[in-house]
Amino acid sequence: MLIDSHAHLEMKEFDSDRGEVIRRAQAAGVDFIITVGTSPVLSRRAVALAGQYSNIYAAVGVHPHDVGKIGDKTYDELKKLAGEKKVVAYGEIGLDFFRNISPRAQQIEKFGEQLQLAKELNLPVIIHDREAHEQSLEMVKASGVHQGVFHCFSGDYAMAKKCLDWGFYLSVPGVVTFDKAKTIRSVVKQVPLSSLLLETDCPYLTPDPYRGKRNEPAYIVQTAEKIAEIKGVPREEVAALTAQNTFRLFRIEASAEK
Repeated sequence: MLIDSHAHLEMKEFDSDRGEVIRRAQAAGVDFIITVGTSPVLSRRAVALAGQYSNIYAAVGVHPHDVGKIGDKTYDELKKLAGEKKVVAYGEIGLDFFRNISPRAQQIEKFGEQLQLAKELNLPVIIHDREAHEQSLEMVKASGVHQGVFHCFSGDYAMAKKCLDWGFYLSVPGVVTFDKAKTIRSVVKQVPLSSLLLETDCPYLTPDPYRGKRNEPAYIVQTAEKIAEIKGVPREEVAALTAQNTFRLFRIEASAEK
């Protein structure tokens, strides 16, 4: 069993062939997909997709690039969406000090607010952390949120250990297949499989050998194979353990398992 723990199937890049993409994922052995909202509009679309497909779950939240879109009623709307049956996490939220599309002060303010909302909703969080490792983790700790995942983990092993010590999982994207991705490969080698999730972050971060094309959940196979190679274990073991971790974190009922 393979699970893509972080996709963006609600985005416009999939509007022309979304059904085909989902069918290709199933054919490749991807049993479940978590599609992750990044704005109020896309969170609504993610929840709608989860309602349409039995193998899709959703997360809702506002990405650091989009926090300028948070208005007076946004959090009320997200609370309502979070109450839908197949919403399993709050996110994608966090800090992006690489692109700084939103002012840093605004990112910090809205990240803090959303951490508190996730805590109130008792939902695990999906953290976006780019060039903001220490501040992201310190804000998570200050919030008292102990359940979540650092998605597309990009820190070193020292940062990884701090995240694990706080009880968080790390999610590995297709970047691990890139020849120059020495840091994430080192982290994967040292971190136990019991602390890892798999993700595509599609339509972004397409793994080799499909790099340059739009990413999609079926390509999670390449990520699982590379992790298996790095750790010297069968791909089936990587798939099974990361699937168990995903079910555990997002509290997806065992009855949903195929």
